[in-house]
Amino acid sequence: MEKIVLDTNILIEVLKGNREIVRQLEESHLTYAISAISAMELYYGALNKAELLKLQKFISLFEVIELNKSISNIATELIFEYSKSHNLDIPDSLIAATAMENNLKLYTLNIKDFRFIKSLKLFS
Repeated sequence: MEKIVLDTNILIEVLKGNREIVRQLEESHLTYAISAISAMELYYGALNKAELLKLQKFISLFEVIELNKSISNIATELIFEYSKSHNLDIPDSLIAATAMENNLKLYTLNIKDFRFIKSLKLFS
């Protein structure tokens, strides 16, 4: 079964109950993983401890791919290559690098933030 990496914005849409995104994920019959960065971004955006606990339960539904030296090196190369020309930020570079290192497609709603990365495969 094919596995893809979900960007933080996809996770946010699921949490908001976006029926179209939820339906697409349910019908695709894929396996989903997330970058540790996405988990951190969700935790950072929590309003209180109760929401943190709900997010922790939600995140446990996914395989969380932890950062490692290879992901860090790829992200650093992406920052060097694209931060000035395309405004690639650190979290997005780490999420892209997570997908690239694991040879997985990235599913995002912000295609413009990633489409210029030649070796990154996007899920559509």
